[in-house]
Amino acid sequence: MKLYKNKFLLCSLVLLGLGSCQVQEFSDLNSPEVEAFQENITRGDLPDLVGGILYSSRVNLGNYFDDTGVIGREFFRFSASDPRLTGDLLGGGTNTLDNNTFYITNPWAARYRTVKNANLILGFIDGPDQSDQFSDEELNATKGFLKTFIAYELLLNLNLTDENGIRLDVADEQNLGPFVSKSEALSGIRTILEEAATDLGNGGGAFPFFLPSGFDGFDTPATFLEANQAIAARVATYQGDAAATLSFLENSFMNLTSAQDDLSTGLYYNFSEDQTDALNPMYFPVEATAAGARIAQPTFLSDAEAGDNRLSKVAERSEPLTQDGLTGGYAVALYKTDTDPIPMIRNEELILMYAEANITVDPIEAVAAIDLIRESAGLPAYTGNTDSASLIDEVLNQRRYSLYAEGHRWIDMRRYGRLDELPKDRPDDDVWTMFPIPLTENQ
Repeated sequence: MKLYKNKFLLCSLVLLGLGSCQVQEFSDLNSPEVEAFQENITRGDLPDLVGGILYSSRVNLGNYFDDTGVIGREFFRFSASDPRLTGDLLGGGTNTLDNNTFYITNPWAARYRTVKNANLILGFIDGPDQSDQFSDEELNATKGFLKTFIAYELLLNLNLTDENGIRLDVADEQNLGPFVSKSEALSGIRTILEEAATDLGNGGGAFPFFLPSGFDGFDTPATFLEANQAIAARVATYQGDAAATLSFLENSFMNLTSAQDDLSTGLYYNFSEDQTDALNPMYFPVEATAAGARIAQPTFLSDAEAGDNRLSKVAERSEPLTQDGLTGGYAVALYKTDTDPIPMIRNEELILMYAEANITVDPIEAVAAIDLIRESAGLPAYTGNTDSASLIDEVLNQRRYSLYAEGHRWIDMRRYGRLDELPKDRPDDDVWTMFPIPLTENQ
């Protein structure tokens, strides 16, 4: 077996990280450079390789959340060094979205990097001699974990490009599959999750690697299967498939009986100050300057119901902050330190998906789920109409406040054809529907 732990190929980040390469010294195994491993792998190698997946999955997350949060009018992203965050993303003046700029090329490449890493590991563990290193159950568990990550990363890229589509088949980096439509991509992602679920179901009692604290409660094949089903429910929700959403949720970690104490249960990205690790890219101090700050879009507060305790997700500054004709007096305050975890998916979202799916199946059950969320937010029970249009309005509003700045508002309003309802803070601003495919894909 060839195993290069001290050197790796540093490639220019084009598409899947392909391009011109050079050999450089390398000693940090908490790195996304999985291709440093050749041929078969040992039990000792696999934790390092999975560590690479967990590392690369966090790369450029800040860009992703800024993309969705700014276009979705959840917050302004001020920056002294890059006016495109208040220009391009908000469509200020004659600005449009650029297909060769960091806000699409960086998160796009990072997500495909994780997909590439996972595909490489899948190729490694399919080697003829792996039965000497791992049991069949361990191999199944690993495949299920990796396929779930592949599906999740593909979904994040699809969230950005929407009807422009994504490449779904990228297993062979020398022969990439074509771009597929949004509908085909969602179907393909769901299929990958279903394959992963089968693998996890045959995965025995333990993974042959350790997972960080963000996976507490989901660190065995059986419990991670519940997370897989939660992600599948999100995909089914995007497809408008209420029956499938409810079926996936039934097998997920959704908890309706103790929702008050369980809204935050879920999968999380971890961060730390270790020099080989990463910091939470969504953290800024409340009193951050315009050099770098996230300022709540004012209607987040003005549209809220009185007494909604979710307004604690923003914090009042000592004085308003202004940049590029945009002003706000409250900062995004979801995270108190730069090592706080960021949710990937959690119970509060599952309950809201359950409510949404039941709008056309069982409106009474939909209201009951809505009331769980309202009660947790310190609000009285829902007393509005129970027709579909009214309940959709209510679910979207609860998602706005429950999932604030977690990457959902823009996608939610888009899938209901309501982007024109998002506020514009300047007369010539635009609300974009989707990002263009990165220029690198055409080279």
